[in-house]
Amino acid sequence: MFVSDLVLKIYILGKQKANEESDSGPSNNISAAQIQQDHLTRLRQFERQTAVERQETDHVNVDDDDDDDDEYHNVDESAADKKKRKRKEAVALAKIKKSKEFARRKAQGTGESDNDDDIAREMMCENSQPFAFQLENCEICGKRFTVTPYSKAGPRGGLLCAKCSKELADDEKKPRANRRGPRSGRRQKQSNLLDGFAQPGAPSLAEMCTKKVADNINDIEEFGDLPPQLLHRLGQILCKRRVLTSRTLNLFLRSDLNFIDIYDAAKLETQDFEKIFAFMPNLYHVNFRFASQMKDKVVDYLLDRDLKIKRLQLDAANLISDACWQQLFRKLGPQLESLKLSNLDSSFDDETVEVMCRECTALQRLKLKQCWKMGNRSLRAISELVSLQHLSLNFVQEVDNEILLNTLSKTSPRLRTLSLEGISTADDRLLDIIHVNCRALTKFRFSDNAVCSDRGFVALFTHWSNPPLEFVDLSSTRDVDNSNPDGPADAIGLASQGFMALMNHSGPGLQKLYIASCRHVSRSAFEEVFAAGKTYPNLEELDVSFHTVVDDYVVGLIFQCCPKLQKLVAFACFNLRDAQVPAGVALIGGLRAQDPIVLQGHHY
Repeated sequence: MFVSDLVLKIYILGKQKANEESDSGPSNNISAAQIQQDHLTRLRQFERQTAVERQETDHVNVDDDDDDDDEYHNVDESAADKKKRKRKEAVALAKIKKSKEFARRKAQGTGESDNDDDIAREMMCENSQPFAFQLENCEICGKRFTVTPYSKAGPRGGLLCAKCSKELADDEKKPRANRRGPRSGRRQKQSNLLDGFAQPGAPSLAEMCTKKVADNINDIEEFGDLPPQLLHRLGQILCKRRVLTSRTLNLFLRSDLNFIDIYDAAKLETQDFEKIFAFMPNLYHVNFRFASQMKDKVVDYLLDRDLKIKRLQLDAANLISDACWQQLFRKLGPQLESLKLSNLDSSFDDETVEVMCRECTALQRLKLKQCWKMGNRSLRAISELVSLQHLSLNFVQEVDNEILLNTLSKTSPRLRTLSLEGISTADDRLLDIIHVNCRALTKFRFSDNAVCSDRGFVALFTHWSNPPLEFVDLSSTRDVDNSNPDGPADAIGLASQGFMALMNHSGPGLQKLYIASCRHVSRSAFEEVFAAGKTYPNLEELDVSFHTVVDDYVVGLIFQCCPKLQKLVAFACFNLRDAQVPAGVALIGGLRAQDPIVLQGHHY
């Protein structure tokens, strides 16, 4: 009998008793003993009734013609009782055969036999469970226990004790193992593509181990004698995940190292920066990005330690005052060889730049990007740096073009790399100075300009005595008149002729080329530059974003002419739809960027 039937019968008997008492009126002098006695009486009556019903429906899984079946039920059973019992059993079996559970088991073949009667008898046997308040053996542990309406069924149809029922419920709450196949790691693949990694096959063992260490960084107590290159790679991964905190910083503090690179120091406190300089007395190279909590007291502590820092790079260190910057340059200036500062909006004015240029006499590399208070005085001071070989400037304030030309005239003969971003006032005269003075440039960035003409770029790259450039970034050098998308007759910015002149001069040595948003470069120019038979053996990265003339055919030509190409960026190239990408090349952008875009094989 089902537990639900048991509960229902108890409820009905209780309801009948309540109705009888309500019909006879309120009772007087009813004690707790009388209530308990009435309950036991009803319970015994229900047990007798249930025992009779169970005896009538009990059965044995044997053939109907077997004489042992009759002997099993009752050796003294009369013929009439036997006939009545079999008739009830047949009715029960017929009812079971009409149920959905019977149809499901028959269709799936989950029973021990394929015979309909055998399946029905098996189901009827499962349903004949002991009724409440009787003793039964647990299906799992075999312990004797009292059956209650809340007793749970076991996996084989029996009943379970309270302990085994709880354990079974706890097991059901545990998460099931993932039965799906191995995941493709689409999210990680897309992240790698944006970083320019599209190498087929598994990553190197060192890379896998490094990422595994990063995944369990909170369980690691120390790195030990980890090689510096792996330590640097770990720092990159942790900073990208934004999990570099005061605790994880301790893993990177080793007194034998002379460098520290923290690409995301946003979660570090002021005392953490002091701890770095305390634990690493041999620092030669310091690189802190997003150093928002680096204050004057940190710089004072740094100067008191008398460290031999020669390469300093700080980003977003806005809590350092101008007075503290000047003190730093007076103390460390003679030994500094490289200085890179960026995103300073509340300090670092023209006076500080003048002190820097006066004290840092050995400075070879200077990068000042998005320093809001710098202006024309800073530009004049930079022209006095006689040892400068690498210059990178990005002004927020508008500077005078004549001062800029004078500064470049003095510094350009010694420059090996030059980066000018957002210099909106520069014209073709700046390109002429570079063409005349520069003889050793390997990197040239000149972006976000709408004044220089295509003729200026043609003149720069034609018969230029400078060796072929390795890095060129001329992004967003174009006319910005949206009402005239084709531009004026005399093309502004890098256009078709300038692009061809660039590739004729530096094509054999180019490793990275960025010409995004140079929208006046025609399709015919791309076809001529990447024509059949031409080869650019060293080109690894190319950005042609926002060139609507670039389509599948042009991209195919690029793949043919650039055998070492690893990364092609093509955002907003709306005609790029079904390009066949060689193995090992990361194609970023295009209309189908959401599809798998690294295909095995070669381009034909």
